[in-house]
Amino acid sequence: MDDGTRGVRGSNADKVPGPAVPPPPTTRPRVPPPTAAHEAPRHRDAPAEDRPTRTTTPSPAGQPLGGAPVDAWLRTPRPAQEPGVWRYGYTPPPPEESEAVSDRSLLVGALISLLSALLLWSLWRNGYLPYRLVPLKLFTPGEWWNPGTSGGPRTIEGSDALTVYEAILFGLLAYGCGRIGNFSELFRRHVAERGQPFLALAAAAAAGLTQLLVWKETIPVVRPILVLVASVAGGEIYQSQTVVNVVYALIAALVLWPFARLGRWRELIAARSRGGSPPPAATATPATAAFADQWPELRAAGWSDAADTLTAEVRTGRMNDVDVARLRHAWTLAAQRPDRLAPLAEAVLRTGGAAAPHPSGRRDLSRRTARHDVLTGQVRIGRCADDPHNPYVRRGTGLALDPALLGTSLLAVGPPGAGKSARLIRPVVEALTLRALAGQAAVLAVGGAGTPLGPDDAFDVVVRVGHPGSAHDIDLYGGTTDPDEAAAVLAEGLVGDVGSLDSRRAATVLAQLLGPYRAAHGYFPSVPELRELLDGTPAALTGLRATLEAGGHQAMLRELDARARQAGGPGDPAPVLADRVALLDRPAFADFFATGPDARPFALRALGQYPLRVRVDLPERGHAEASRLLTRLLLAQFTAITAARADTTLFACLVLDDATHAVTAETVRGIRRLRSVNAGAVLALRTVDDVPENLHTPLLGAVGCTAAFSGITTWDGKRFAEAWGKEWVETREVAQHTVFADQPFTRALHALRKLVTGKAVTTDAVTVRQVEKERWSASELAYAVPAGHAVIRVATVHGEHAPPLLVHLDG
Repeated sequence: MDDGTRGVRGSNADKVPGPAVPPPPTTRPRVPPPTAAHEAPRHRDAPAEDRPTRTTTPSPAGQPLGGAPVDAWLRTPRPAQEPGVWRYGYTPPPPEESEAVSDRSLLVGALISLLSALLLWSLWRNGYLPYRLVPLKLFTPGEWWNPGTSGGPRTIEGSDALTVYEAILFGLLAYGCGRIGNFSELFRRHVAERGQPFLALAAAAAAGLTQLLVWKETIPVVRPILVLVASVAGGEIYQSQTVVNVVYALIAALVLWPFARLGRWRELIAARSRGGSPPPAATATPATAAFADQWPELRAAGWSDAADTLTAEVRTGRMNDVDVARLRHAWTLAAQRPDRLAPLAEAVLRTGGAAAPHPSGRRDLSRRTARHDVLTGQVRIGRCADDPHNPYVRRGTGLALDPALLGTSLLAVGPPGAGKSARLIRPVVEALTLRALAGQAAVLAVGGAGTPLGPDDAFDVVVRVGHPGSAHDIDLYGGTTDPDEAAAVLAEGLVGDVGSLDSRRAATVLAQLLGPYRAAHGYFPSVPELRELLDGTPAALTGLRATLEAGGHQAMLRELDARARQAGGPGDPAPVLADRVALLDRPAFADFFATGPDARPFALRALGQYPLRVRVDLPERGHAEASRLLTRLLLAQFTAITAARADTTLFACLVLDDATHAVTAETVRGIRRLRSVNAGAVLALRTVDDVPENLHTPLLGAVGCTAAFSGITTWDGKRFAEAWGKEWVETREVAQHTVFADQPFTRALHALRKLVTGKAVTTDAVTVRQVEKERWSASELAYAVPAGHAVIRVATVHGEHAPPLLVHLDG
């Protein structure tokens, strides 16, 4: 029985195909370091092309760009965030600030507030404010005061009460002056932001000036405190000079304390005592993250020895991030089958981080070109721009893709040179290959020869269609043995883009030929034989009929007779099918698509069973139409195979670098079903017009993630704008109306003003209202997206979604 995987041409296929080239030697594993969520984006001098001809120097095997120890990577927090947020080392942005006041307005407001407070205090001290003592007299005995509302204190108790009363009023006046004048913002902007030692020196100068004013009794602090102490402890306490000195020292310390807090004198002294090093940053690490490298899930299950082994492997650097993800996934699967726990634990004790290996034996890629977090499956493709279209909380944060997003499928549209291949497709394929090494995904990457989808050693199977050195072929029938299933998928690939031809009728014609041929020979026909059958060549049909009669296949003879009756009739799809098959019946493909007993092409059905990494290189030059046919066929096979999987624990993803003329009505329906079977597709188009017009709306509705790159046309922008919908926004409309004066003097002043300024006197009428506006208009998508950027909208398979975000692509 075939396991769904066919081997290399001329070799046996009893196991999963191995890697395309031998794995390179491994070195000390490293993983990417934490990335600050709000660092400034690094712009490039020029946008990357879709298919660059030069690449950077590869990094050593197992050592991604910018390595960091695995144990630190494992302990880095990954808080749950909105869809698409790069979670690795994420830090939330500071609260959004209101519209900033200009420095000039801030200084003028503070000065006016200070002068007003000084004037009010001067009027109070000099007795120019009427009824100023009335509140105090209401709460104190009447014999303390002279008669009348303005009468002063008569006794010593009245004088002491007035002293405390003035101090309280001065404090309230100072507080109100500070609030109205916004002195806190003035201090933060012009003093605190300069940092140390300026902050400490400014606080010390302010403290010295305040001490001078306090001891000169310009600021009422000393006498009120002495009065309060005497009223509590008695006046005899001041007969001791020591007590007086202590009280004075406490007053001086009380005045210095707020300035010491503002100037952060304690932090400065502590930093100086450490030799000038800055104080360590306080980072809150969750308790679960602190022990993540100690494998708590294994310890909870009672396998402490295996957990100790893996902990030692992590801390000594003998494991990389892919090993951690692979073993965590293997343990999760084994926990569902208790009989598998013991063998896995024993393998860990025996081989450490190399336990539960990938079928290829590889533990990492030889080179990484993007930032990955294999533990969450995320790949960082860019940073959200600081743009009004983006919500404040998303500005500056990293944007990442993961299987939860790719499970809804992704459509990327942009002209050549916009960066689809280099900045989106390549990082996604790289992330999927890493996830495949961790045993959690299977990936099929399809592109033209020379497309930068990754080196050969990053894939287990590399199919070079039309290349004589290719080690694998493509199975046109997807590895199935059912003629009807094979006919339906093959018809979709051959004539799915022909709008005037019903693919179901084409599938019927193919089934009438594939079924009898397989019954007669035990396998499906090769490309030349299929072409002859579709053309109705008498020799081919006569030979097939004779074989069927000799084998007693009466049911298949009836199928062949039905095909003979329908041949040549009006609307017969056989000639069109024969013409499309002729595109593959070329000398360049003579050694491909063979189906005999000696031919062992790679069957796409293996993607649903094993974590394989497959790349297909299509011969675009000279065979563009054949490449589009094969792309359409692979897309149809993928949607059919993944939908029929019984076990959907393995995430399967198809990546098409160029999906031109590959999307049909049936494949759109298949793409819509992928999210329910843990699969997804990534489609890249130069323009939406590469898809039939009647499929524009269904395609945009079938995918959950969309990306509009810089340089798209307004026609494409209109389709994205309609798909992304509208939102309610607040608009302000200002209308200027000319002021007509009735009085002669006012008219004279208006005339003089118009003579001086050259403008009539007007008044502004402001209207604020809520309107429904497109999130991104067609014109903005066509002309306001900078080079190297894209507007990306993501959604998860669980229904969560994020608004369209302008992203600087640095993947």
